[in-house]
Amino acid sequence: MFEYIADILRTYPTLALFLTVGLGFLFGRIKIGNFSLGSVTAVLLVGVLVGQLNIPMSGPLKMVFFMMFLFSIGYSVGPDFFKSLRGAGLKQALFALIMGTVCFGSTLLIALLFGYTKGETIGMFSGSQTCSALLGVGSEALGRLGLPKEILDKELNIIPVCYAVTYIFGTLGTVIILGNLAPRLLGGLEKVKAATAKLEKELNSGDHSKDPAYVNAMQSVVYRAFHIGSGFFNLPKTIHETEKYLRSAGVEVYVDRVRHNGEIFAPRHDDRIYAGDEVVVCGRAEYMVNVEGYLGHEVADTEILSYPLDRVGVLVTKKEFMGIRISELRKKKFMHGVVIRDAMRGSNVLDINLDTSFEKGDKLTVIGRPVQVQKATKHIGHVDRPSVQSDLMFVGLAIFIGGLFGAMSFWIGSIPVSFGTSGGALIAGLVFGWLRSKRPTFGNIPAGALWLMNNLGLNVFIAVVGIEAAPSFVSGIKTVGPMLFVAGAIATMVPVFFGLWLGHKVFKFNPAITMGCCAGTRTCTAALGAAQNAIGSTVPAIGYAVTYAVSNIMLVIWGLITVLTV
Repeated sequence: MFEYIADILRTYPTLALFLTVGLGFLFGRIKIGNFSLGSVTAVLLVGVLVGQLNIPMSGPLKMVFFMMFLFSIGYSVGPDFFKSLRGAGLKQALFALIMGTVCFGSTLLIALLFGYTKGETIGMFSGSQTCSALLGVGSEALGRLGLPKEILDKELNIIPVCYAVTYIFGTLGTVIILGNLAPRLLGGLEKVKAATAKLEKELNSGDHSKDPAYVNAMQSVVYRAFHIGSGFFNLPKTIHETEKYLRSAGVEVYVDRVRHNGEIFAPRHDDRIYAGDEVVVCGRAEYMVNVEGYLGHEVADTEILSYPLDRVGVLVTKKEFMGIRISELRKKKFMHGVVIRDAMRGSNVLDINLDTSFEKGDKLTVIGRPVQVQKATKHIGHVDRPSVQSDLMFVGLAIFIGGLFGAMSFWIGSIPVSFGTSGGALIAGLVFGWLRSKRPTFGNIPAGALWLMNNLGLNVFIAVVGIEAAPSFVSGIKTVGPMLFVAGAIATMVPVFFGLWLGHKVFKFNPAITMGCCAGTRTCTAALGAAQNAIGSTVPAIGYAVTYAVSNIMLVIWGLITVLTV
């Protein structure tokens, strides 16, 4: 029976892939005390087990999901990433340079102590530091040394074997350290989460609205119904007269609906309100508390309050809207019935009052009846209307452009260097995520779709890595001996623990940024996912982006120096 199922999985490898992801997420949820593997680690381990069945995997499949994952994290942190460059970007680049040197030094020292050859050292370096690009570049560098053909062939053949033996722990060890041990080493999980939440607030990226179960108790804009019983209405008053009367009393609200003689309608400025009518009044909550004394008692009238409203984001771009105080904007015909719920200028929340005015690039949220909101936004700027649909044209072309850029090489002396298609996808996510924040007229990816791209992309990639590496891992251990696995594990752990100390004590990064920087300098995307899962935040990706780009270059350069040194 077992062999029959194994044959089915070999014939249909996609089933093996779904099995690996499903079991990985299942085992990743299991907790022993406060410890859990997490989905990324569990998927990798399950992949190694399933891969013992020698299941063939499609190469492009792995890269499709990997690039999708990298684009999604770049897109989600793009605006915050470019904000962080103003202060921390150079420090993160310096961190990556130091860490690259530590990776080189520790690997070289271990190779010299164990007496490894050039080929074994290259394989151990690329696997233990999870730098796959070094496989090709190191092999090419070996070919330039003028070694005899027999020796060259032997060295070239041992490289992928040593890579497979050390890559498993290079990935798994980094994932476990950053996903499970790092929060404890940086002050404890709760302290790290608190520091991360504080940074999210500063960057305006920790909005609880990402949680579909979250509801804010404070509603800044409210709609309420009142029964007209004030003496002011002993004679009928027009909507214009009523609103002017309320404004003169310091109550900045609008009359949005009226029920007169049983008929409910949206009133014009010259429609009249009679004693005994019911009206819906809308405005900011701070003004609504005083309305009852001027109109009449409040009523819970479900029928008159049951009507659709639009709540949309708008990026201020129109000159006619800029520099004008809200007290003046209220007098504009196009703003009648539309209330500004909140406003952001950069990462700062603006205080909404009658003296508030707006500048180009401010982000507003406005509420009102659809026809009124449509009129108002034409005079404000670009509308960012919530949608459940993803802009797949934007996603496809952005990843293509990023991947094309990453595939292009530039030369440092005689060394070809590139970001790779995966690095290009990350850069595309950063750039296009930032552009989306500046021009919210294109590139919409709902939070649910972004979550799926992030989690499915990463875990399918990890599943394929585990399944592919499993057979060569076992055969490699037999070829080079178990001590290479131990040597690779040491070469993996030394830079990671050093990086946590360096980021925390020397650079004094936020703990989440330290974890992201360590994952980036290891070029280990799985570890980034584990770090994000551990603290429940995407903030580590801000530290990952710069260090990943720098380390992709530095590790290759140090790897080439390793070829000349050993």
